[in-house]
Amino acid sequence: MAKLVVNQALVGDIKQLISICPFNAMEDRNGELVINAACKVCKLCVKKGPKGAVEYMEEEVKTIDKSQWKGIAVYVDHIDGVIHPVTYELIGKARELALKINHPVYAIMMGSEISAQCQELLHYNVDKVFAYDKKQLDRFKIEPYTAVFEDFVQKIKPTAILMGATPVGRQLAPRLAARVGTGLTADCTILDINENTDLVQIRPAFGGNIMAQILTPNHRPQMATVRYKVMDAPERNTDKSGEIIQCEIAADKLQSKIQVLDIIAKEKEQFIEASEVLVVAGRGIRKEEDLNLVTELADLLGGQIACTRPIMEAGWLEAKRQVGLSGRTVRPKLIITVGVSGSVQFAAGMNNSEQIIAINKDENAPIFKVAHYGLVGDLYEIVPELINKIKLSKAV
Repeated sequence: MAKLVVNQALVGDIKQLISICPFNAMEDRNGELVINAACKVCKLCVKKGPKGAVEYMEEEVKTIDKSQWKGIAVYVDHIDGVIHPVTYELIGKARELALKINHPVYAIMMGSEISAQCQELLHYNVDKVFAYDKKQLDRFKIEPYTAVFEDFVQKIKPTAILMGATPVGRQLAPRLAARVGTGLTADCTILDINENTDLVQIRPAFGGNIMAQILTPNHRPQMATVRYKVMDAPERNTDKSGEIIQCEIAADKLQSKIQVLDIIAKEKEQFIEASEVLVVAGRGIRKEEDLNLVTELADLLGGQIACTRPIMEAGWLEAKRQVGLSGRTVRPKLIITVGVSGSVQFAAGMNNSEQIIAINKDENAPIFKVAHYGLVGDLYEIVPELINKIKLSKAV
């Protein structure tokens, strides 16, 4: 890291220095030259200003003893003791990564009366389950959960922490990262690890135009969140292995300013993530009423309609039906894309589907690179023909 330092005694004519900067990053505050957040560290002020008035300084990069940090930890995401399936997916990925660097796999679970859940985790090849079983942790509250997680990091020193990109995970992960002073990569689609234990965190960036590889080489623990259905869950072993560690923490760490007055169960919805068949409408759909074609095809196949971001932004379908990195991640047995070009951010949300059929009139559309079967042609001709054939086959 580098920064510019102002020596006020050598500044001289403040207006002259301000005029040098092409980014308007210098200003006069009560007779002193101040560099603001617009600075791009181009160093023009260093080169063209009075000698010594502004100096370019490299900050010393702090290194960390990576050998002091060992183990890949998975946060056990649960509501009322029901473990979210993303937890098992992350345990499977953690084991895969741990084998490469000869590290153990940890699970950290916090809650009240969670003994049975901790025992269940031992069927998934976890080396140690760290259980914070306290009455005050029966419901998720951000202050005590963050404090407990910080306590775990300070005592155990895991080299990496994996968390589900769930409503709880998205609140807890950034709080913990800020508390322990480390980096966090959200919504990773690929995870790998180097021999030196640096976690390679890969996710689409810049609107899905590139796949960014993110490292946290000088801080530990390394933290990443992953969406449900991005990774593969391991098979449940019949036998148990590993051990459960009962953890203690000071009572004052469990205090919260949040008081739960009532809990109202939300009416259960059928989410597209749970559907085995999806038909996805893309930008190739010309007008809103044409979605009836897509809906009819989905109904005939016993599935649901979904969409890409442009369809959602047009207000034609709800956000909860959007597939992609900025929407939902899905892994159905069959997905049919209709008029979908196949951007990186869209593909990241569905490329692990068992069977992908793409319909697009552009034979060079990126969607054909991830599709198992492709139909090149006008969707307004192909989809009605598919509907007719399905109806005929059902009539026989």
